[in-house]
Amino acid sequence: MASHSDTLVVFFGATAGANGGKLGSDEREIILLVWQIVDLHEKKVGKLHRCLVKPDTLELTDQCKEETGLTLDDLIKAEPLDKALQQFQQTVSSEVKCLGRSSYMLCVNSPLIIRQALHPEASKKNLVLPECFFSFMDMTKDFHKCCPNAGPVQKLTLPSMLEFVGLPAESEQLMGVKEVRSMVQLTLCILAEPHNHTFSCVETVKYKFDSGTCSKTEPVDSETVIRARGLPWQSSDQDIARFFKGLNIAKGGVALCLNAQGRRNGEALVRFINSEHRDLALERHKHHMGSRYIEVYKATGEEFLKIAGGTSNEVAQFLSKENQVIVRMRGLPFTATHQEVLAFLGPESPVTDGAEGLLFVKYPDGRPTGDAFVLFSCEEYAQNALKRHKQILGKRYIELFRSTAAEVQQVLNRYMSTPLISTLPPSPIVPVPVLASPSFLSSASSTRDCVRLRGLPYTAGIEDILEFMGEHTVDIKPHGVHMVLNQQGRPSGDAFIQMKSPDRAFMVSQKCHKKTMKDRYVEVFQCSTEEMSIVLMGGTLNRSGLSPPPCKLPCLSPPTAYTAFPTPPALLSEAALYQPPLLAAPRPHQTTTHSPAHALAYYPPQPHLYMNMNMNYTAYYPSPPVSPSTVSYFAAPPGAVAAAVAAQPHPAAAASPVLPQPGALVRMQGLPYNTGVKDILSFFQGYQVSTSEDLEDAMYQLIDVCRDEAVTQSLYITHLIM
Repeated sequence: MASHSDTLVVFFGATAGANGGKLGSDEREIILLVWQIVDLHEKKVGKLHRCLVKPDTLELTDQCKEETGLTLDDLIKAEPLDKALQQFQQTVSSEVKCLGRSSYMLCVNSPLIIRQALHPEASKKNLVLPECFFSFMDMTKDFHKCCPNAGPVQKLTLPSMLEFVGLPAESEQLMGVKEVRSMVQLTLCILAEPHNHTFSCVETVKYKFDSGTCSKTEPVDSETVIRARGLPWQSSDQDIARFFKGLNIAKGGVALCLNAQGRRNGEALVRFINSEHRDLALERHKHHMGSRYIEVYKATGEEFLKIAGGTSNEVAQFLSKENQVIVRMRGLPFTATHQEVLAFLGPESPVTDGAEGLLFVKYPDGRPTGDAFVLFSCEEYAQNALKRHKQILGKRYIELFRSTAAEVQQVLNRYMSTPLISTLPPSPIVPVPVLASPSFLSSASSTRDCVRLRGLPYTAGIEDILEFMGEHTVDIKPHGVHMVLNQQGRPSGDAFIQMKSPDRAFMVSQKCHKKTMKDRYVEVFQCSTEEMSIVLMGGTLNRSGLSPPPCKLPCLSPPTAYTAFPTPPALLSEAALYQPPLLAAPRPHQTTTHSPAHALAYYPPQPHLYMNMNMNYTAYYPSPPVSPSTVSYFAAPPGAVAAAVAAQPHPAAAASPVLPQPGALVRMQGLPYNTGVKDILSFFQGYQVSTSEDLEDAMYQLIDVCRDEAVTQSLYITHLIM
């Protein structure tokens, strides 16, 4: 007997497109349903029913016409799917009642008709399926359990199973009828002597997706995870679960991915209960969610944990309440309190447990980020809250979105974790004349012995690049792979590779250009270390040629006062000046000692460096933090006493081991936007600075550059010691 039922309904379906092993992979609609009842107690068989279904799109593939023998004229007269399902339920219930039985269960030859065709189509058409379609028997698995010597489950077919038990093949040629009669024969055979089989391989389809949390220590099988790409930005975990309707997603198994700015990037990682459901999910590659097609690829458990895993006790406690609807609020005033947020949401959308159902997202130092997550006990309350999207709280409009437990973890992980790399090099302990280029990076040269990789997946590492290079890996110089990082210190999708010779670099650019890495094609360009430096400063390099960075474009001449000082014999090359913080490559360990005195940034007074100050920092250079205690872009030259005393009001600054020097530059951060020359001169009153005319010329020149390059958060001001 079947588990919890005394009647089997042998069920079969076909679509207007691919059938058999590819059923449901092309999103075609169901056009045929066939079923027949088997009484498990009396071993009796009911009447066979064959029902045509009219699809919304009247179109049949040639393969479908050949296999089913149906035409469009046959389907025009048929009933739509909802009517056909009503007919199915009525006839089955009537027959089961006539047999004196109380329950029944579906039995199919393959789960594809249920999981890949019926549930997805019903979901798209907003149809409510009868309860019987949420649990079913898989004939193939039960037959394998009864006859394990018949072969692996994946290779079992109706003809092979009939042959194994010695039954003749069904002579009926009509599609659907042939399959149902064959399954009925097999059912009666394994129920009888000598098998006496009891049907027990029950499969279920989840009614809804269960949200939940995931710990970073939880093992996640890589064979159960996929990556969905191309999702609408407003998609929620329920929308994604609906796209994969018919397949069972693990609890909390939907993780929406965020970009560097904390916004959804149209991707999600989905974890299924087993590899079988994951494989079926891959068959939905380029299926549609609304008007958009969704790409589905394999992913790893490590990627899923990186996005969805969390270790914060605060988050675990916040998400411990099950069956809650989560809404994300973005753009809150930094001074917003729990009571102000609750008042903003209003009495028609009460928050679960009041203030305890509200989680503010903060930086590690406790500063608010402007984000918050809110729990609601039901969908109605959440919808009422979402109606306040872009309404005003204080002086700011607030954005509200449906969210997920995985997104809560991801946002908290992003803000609370330490940067992937330090945004600034360590502060110098002792004065050194000039930063030298790292030992693994050669000085700028016009020899085209490098290649640039553009369009790398953001998850790509050094190992992926070496695998991408293939046989050309042997031609890479030691420590010659350099990853380029963006403003947030994360991979930008670019990398530079130093080859042993220009010929090898040319060969790589020809052989590897537009090869695929993790489902993305990568562009490969030959270049020199000099061109590499220009690209790192904001220039562009492609097969059309090289475009200089903004700092190399014509601009106002530097103040004439710069020429009054001799140029030191050791000059900073542009590569040495900018590459260390930009390239994620091996470097020797450096120990730092924190001093109570604030660190300073000194700039030698020379035209070359002045031109480099106009660099477009927004291209690749990590944005400097606002705190003056961390400003240390370059090692300080010995000198600039007045500048050091002016910028460090602390007593400890007087003991700084610096010596007098003809001139120095000081960078001022956090200036009010309406600051003028007189304000700056007043700030440095009592110290020797350049004349107001020189300072004004330098200031306005830099203001023009900052405007052109959209550098609005900091202003570079020059100060010359008389």
